[in-house]
Amino acid sequence: MRWSLDFPIPDSPFPISHESKILSIGSCFAQVIGQKMQESKMDVLINPFGTLFHPKIISQLLDHALFQDPLDESGILVREGLFFHYSAHSDLVGKSEEELRQLWNEKIQATHHYLSSGTHLILTFGTAWIYEHHEFGSVANCHKQPQKLFEKRLSKLESMLFEMDVTLGNLSRVFPKLKIILTVSPVRHIKDGIPENQLSKSLLRVLCHELEKKFEHLSYFPAYEIMMDELRDYRFYKSDLIHPSEEAENYIWGKFSNSFFSKETREKITEIQKIQRELAHIPLNPESESHRKYLQNLKAKLEQLNKEFDFSIEIQKISESLRLN
Repeated sequence: MRWSLDFPIPDSPFPISHESKILSIGSCFAQVIGQKMQESKMDVLINPFGTLFHPKIISQLLDHALFQDPLDESGILVREGLFFHYSAHSDLVGKSEEELRQLWNEKIQATHHYLSSGTHLILTFGTAWIYEHHEFGSVANCHKQPQKLFEKRLSKLESMLFEMDVTLGNLSRVFPKLKIILTVSPVRHIKDGIPENQLSKSLLRVLCHELEKKFEHLSYFPAYEIMMDELRDYRFYKSDLIHPSEEAENYIWGKFSNSFFSKETREKITEIQKIQRELAHIPLNPESESHRKYLQNLKAKLEQLNKEFDFSIEIQKISESLRLN
């Protein structure tokens, strides 16, 4: 008996390997996929400006990174003695305007570097609902400011398509080798309302479809569809019933791996994951001779793998543990 419908996902025309350099930007799902690649020792920059949900905000930040724009000081705000900016998530925070400006410039330069020298750009759209500040304009985050300062509206497909078309067109001309992967986040934005969330996701899916038709170097990965059709049960959500559970994230990651990674890359990731589990091992007695031998064997494995992957931090930690023992 079949308890769910699955569907084939073809191999990506733009495969990812450990030689790839990847920039992952967008919703929480961009964070999840990026972290899993990072844990697999891939070269990934994840959400340098924090979690972003709306295509327009993502488009604007990509433009800023492309042209290496300075911080727009009209978007700075202060809350509880800390400095934030309406163009970024609250992860970008400074103790002064100067510190915020410096952080912005660092993130802009890092993002530009991954665009200019990178192989893949992963964009995950979360919602088509956007907040407009009455003076600043579209914001990435309201930063807990009074609601009266903002107007919430549903973006039109034509508007989002125009903005992303211009941005991706510019990126394609300046960085023609960069491959782009689009996804719609499986995270449910129920604060907008259930019908409103479905309407939003529908617009985002059509947006991805239209962009896929326009750009040959762009492909779509159906993370949202996997969650909605293959995993359509609340047991695959966390307790908030909004975010996919760890089991669901791993399932979607598996589908992503099969589509974007070669057999050789998947085998390398399996080997790295095994090592990561060994690193997470908690000994019964950290001072025992058996644990010391365990660490020595693990260090030898890491030194062998370190010829291909960067395990220098892990090797250093084990060396320190052996010295203490």
